[in-house]
Order: sequence, then structure tokens, then C-alpha cells
Amino acid sequence: MSDDLLRLTVLGSATPYASADNPCSGYLVSGGGVRVWVDAGSGTLAQLRRYVELDGLDAIWISHLHADHSADLLTAYYGALYADISLAAPIPLYGPPGIADRLAHFLTNTAARSPVESAFAVEELHDGHEAQVGALTLTSRSVRHGMPAFALRVESAGRSLVYSGDTAPCPALTSLAEDCDALLCEAESDRPPTTEEQVHHTPEDAGDTARAARARHLIVTHVGPFLTPRQALSRAATRFDGPLGYAAPGTAFTVGEPRPADEAVEGA
Repeated sequence: MSDDLLRLTVLGSATPYASADNPCSGYLVSGGGVRVWVDAGSGTLAQLRRYVELDGLDAIWISHLHADHSADLLTAYYGALYADISLAAPIPLYGPPGIADRLAHFLTNTAARSPVESAFAVEELHDGHEAQVGALTLTSRSVRHGMPAFALRVESAGRSLVYSGDTAPCPALTSLAEDCDALLCEAESDRPPTTEEQVHHTPEDAGDTARAARARHLIVTHVGPFLTPRQALSRAATRFDGPLGYAAPGTAFTVGEPRPADEAVEGA
């Protein structure tokens, strides 16, 4: 497989906490020799190390600060500074406003603030934030999750991958995903009662967003504990008639090359 191709490797996709065989949300996005850890949910650091060590990362990108998307940054800090690797420079870390202070709050055990910035070169996201990481262009949009939260579009060599993060359906995500080769979209079980704000996609919503954005391939992820992946795929398929896949841990997708239909429910 060419190192130039844009690839998505699923480290984990469980919510709201890891299962015995599926860590929380985390992905390795690679292309053009560049490797970016996208979301660092509980259990994903161990899986990341199957493919790359921390000192081999080019960047980390975090959608929001819920633990199932960010908790392994805490152990990554210790790995980066106090273990068996030697960073040439802090790892670029793109994340929501306040991410450095949040990490320091958890990591500091004395009067001296833990040196978070020695491990991570933090750059806070904002709506429309853009970063160039080697051959990869990273564009972030603010989305609807009841807290600062972002979706991501990664582009490389004419291919595009969009990741929803956690969000209710919103115009910002649809716009970001317009004509993308692959949309990695959360597919929680159901909408909350009408008295509560919707903060997630249902599987049907994921299909609607993919169809509205004219995405070429929909990969459902972050499937809630009250649904099976197969059920989530079946429900998404009622709204989207393109290729579908499920983000099973360990699965690798080459962006722009949908997996065969008989592999779409791998891990379901």
C-alpha cells in the first residue's frame, strides 16, 4: 500500500466507555508520510502503538474534551516525557479552547504546574481553523454538542476524509463534508426526549448528513451501547444509498476506495 494514499485506521469507536474489545473514539489518519492521531479516547493509545510510537506522530487533533475522546492524552503525556522515547520537539496538538489548562489540572500534583507544553505544542481550534501538517490539510468547523466541539476535514492528494466528532446534525458539518470521499460520522442510538437538546447523530441522521453533503462513502462510528453496528448500518441505509461501512477497531480504510459490500459490517 502506497504511503501517499489517504488512510483511516480505527483505533476504537466505543461510547461512552471502552468495552473489552473496543476502545473509545480514536483514529490514525495517515497520508503522504504523515500520521495524525485523531481523538484520544480511553484505550486508544495502546492501539495507536501498534502502528506508530508517540515520537513518530506528526500531530494530534482532538474534537472535544469529553473523556471518551480525550482521556488518553493524560497517559500520552507521561509516555512523551518520562518513558522510552525522546521527543525532538513537543507534539503539535490541535484541540478545543482550554485544552492545555484542562490537561494541566489533571496532571499537576504539586504547587508547580505540570509541563504540559513540554509534551504538546498546543494550538487551540476555532471555527474555520486550518493547519498544514506535511501533506495533510486539516480544516476544523465548530459543531453542535452542547460544549466547544469540532469536526475535521482532512485533504491530501485530491482525497478528502471528514470526521464528525460528536455533534447533532448541523449546517457546519454538512458544509464541511460537501463532496467528500468518506464521511466518518457518529451514529448514536436515538434522539433525546424533546425536553433535552440533541447533541448526537442518530444512524438516520448520519445517513441524512451523508446524502445532503453528497459524500461518496459513509462510515458509521460511535455507535451507542443500545444498538449493534449492524442495526446502525441498516438504519443509516434507509437515508443513504451509497457505500456504507462500520468503524470496527483495527479496520483500515483507504479513502476514495470503499470496502466491498460484504465487508461493510465487519466487526458487527
